[in-house]
Amino acid sequence: MYKKLKEIVEPLLEWYQNNRRMLPWRENKNPYCIWISEIMLQQTRIEAVKRYYARFMEELPTVHDLANISEERLLKLWEGLGYYNRARNLQKAAKMIEDKYHGEMPNTYEELVKLPGIGEYTAGAIASIAYNERVPAVDGNVLRVLSRVLESRKDVLLPETKKEFTKQLKKLMLKQKRNFQAGDFNEALMELGEIICLPNGEPNCNICPLKGKCIAYRKDLIQEIPVREKKVKRKEEKKTIFLLISQDGKIAIRKRKENGILARMYELPNLDEKIEGIKAVKEALKQWSLKVKQVQNMGEYQHIFTHITWKMVAYKVSIEKENTEFIWLHPDQLKKEYALPTAFKKILKE
Repeated sequence: MYKKLKEIVEPLLEWYQNNRRMLPWRENKNPYCIWISEIMLQQTRIEAVKRYYARFMEELPTVHDLANISEERLLKLWEGLGYYNRARNLQKAAKMIEDKYHGEMPNTYEELVKLPGIGEYTAGAIASIAYNERVPAVDGNVLRVLSRVLESRKDVLLPETKKEFTKQLKKLMLKQKRNFQAGDFNEALMELGEIICLPNGEPNCNICPLKGKCIAYRKDLIQEIPVREKKVKRKEEKKTIFLLISQDGKIAIRKRKENGILARMYELPNLDEKIEGIKAVKEALKQWSLKVKQVQNMGEYQHIFTHITWKMVAYKVSIEKENTEFIWLHPDQLKKEYALPTAFKKILKE
């Protein structure tokens, strides 16, 4: 594997120097900027991240700002990116950097990987790009590129596959010349996977700088590699969501529990069952001391999480009097100040 990997270094770096995209977090080697972008890019496309990144950095340009913002404001800034624990872990790490490192980002992989929310990939990306440390940053894009180049039939969803590729890449990087740019090499592999060696559909092999080195391309195996075993079927949960509206137009929300999915996020009131019919809705709302004026069925919705699918039915309900169990907000205040998960925003948009 090592011998074959040696052959890709020069053409890959040359291609990257001439074709790299101009992205806001690439304007400098600022480790804070790299960190924020890498966390945002988990589970999210680059084009979608750009506007969230700009908004976030405008309000929180330093570690100190991130460490001291309120959680509610932080989650509002993160709204739309999903996986809100990423934002909470950012703040936990920022507070640790303030306390332990005097507000300066750690400058080694070994220290970075100790921070909350920073795994091996993110630590490798920051350490190599910001500090030129010779450590790999292996994500799905890198695994796909290397699997095809090497004609590897190892399941890329298995931790041991990632571990083996990481080991071989580190060996390769440590043996490069003194002026070797570790960050450029890692970014080149990721960039190639994002815009040329694509995961779905037909990759752009005709313009790939590694097509002469790629065994899968030569043997016409691109559609078979990488190997990914089927994922476990998602668990389905039924939900009834209530868009409760008071006489003066306020909308009811509440805070979720301290643990579990979407922990401590705000939500529209809901029940863990599917309720059908206006009579049943009125009966269900009695538990919250609400007197119903009018009920409208808003239809059925679905929201997919990593391991769970919510099957939802939603009702718009006009009520006579607000209760004290919920938080009641005018739509403008809700939009400006509170972060709602996408699952509930779909219903609000109606």
